[in-house]
Amino acid sequence: MQTVEQVPVTVLTGFLGAGKTTLLNRILTEHHGRKYAVIVNEFGEQGIDNDLVVDADEEVFEMNNGCICCTVRGDLIRILGGLMKRADQLDAIIVETTGLADPAPVAQTFFVDQDVADRTKLDAIVTVADAVHLNSQLGEHHEAEEQIAFADVVLLNKVDLVDEKGLENVKKRIKKINPYAKIIKTTRCAAPLDEILGLNAFSLKRVLEVEPDFLESDHDHDHDDDVTSVSFVSETPLNMDKFQTWFGNLLQTHGQDILRSKGILNFAEKDERYVFQGVHMLMDASPMGPWPKNAERNSRVVFIGRNLENMGLQEGFEGCKS
Repeated sequence: MQTVEQVPVTVLTGFLGAGKTTLLNRILTEHHGRKYAVIVNEFGEQGIDNDLVVDADEEVFEMNNGCICCTVRGDLIRILGGLMKRADQLDAIIVETTGLADPAPVAQTFFVDQDVADRTKLDAIVTVADAVHLNSQLGEHHEAEEQIAFADVVLLNKVDLVDEKGLENVKKRIKKINPYAKIIKTTRCAAPLDEILGLNAFSLKRVLEVEPDFLESDHDHDHDDDVTSVSFVSETPLNMDKFQTWFGNLLQTHGQDILRSKGILNFAEKDERYVFQGVHMLMDASPMGPWPKNAERNSRVVFIGRNLENMGLQEGFEGCKS
């Protein structure tokens, strides 16, 4: 019998805002000579992450409006099937999950779907953890705990924002959940790529110890019903001062309930695109270069959190138009 060479797959997971897209961009921009296909999954209807992924040679497949571990899992199988038709042109596949994904059903796909199992090999689950917020996330969201439990490697990111005592506490919490995972402390996900990719680290035996029903095909995953997402688009340019005032006030008053905010903005009288990304009250914004040729200049924002309907988000966003 002729053996088919399996394409290694790395699953990047981690809770909302931990730094998965930052890590993905590092992988795509470093000179490693490898050819990757990238699959990006988002929770909201409006795709933002696909535009935040650098313009690299790699192909990026986007799955929106659903979580990779449940509603769009069929899309994952379909995309993988298409990629396998030209597997000889790929060195590996990277799957970036939504921050609300339980990695178990995603990993399960590579074992219970026969076509996928024959042609791909789950190389490792790499979990990016936010050193600032992980402790509170573990207490409030079972997905965050699952992401740590299934990790082969944990990138403990944003360590520059936490003191040594805080870091030790977070590391102990990770080790208590998953004593097998390798922990790498990073700032802006700056870890050597050979400690992330090509590890051959995923152990089905270990996973079955943690979750004996892992291979059962009815592995359901229920999201926290309190967590929802909303997104807005504006074809009219925004006023920068109005946006900064509104958004600053919003984070001060409701930041605890806003798990994740992100967007690409078209400001009046500015030639560059602006990008912002937030986790609770922390927010980072910067220009991201000129608009691509022939690209539609509009503003798109996404919020993921609790009680979003009580924050006047649409009215606030509409009020930022110039």
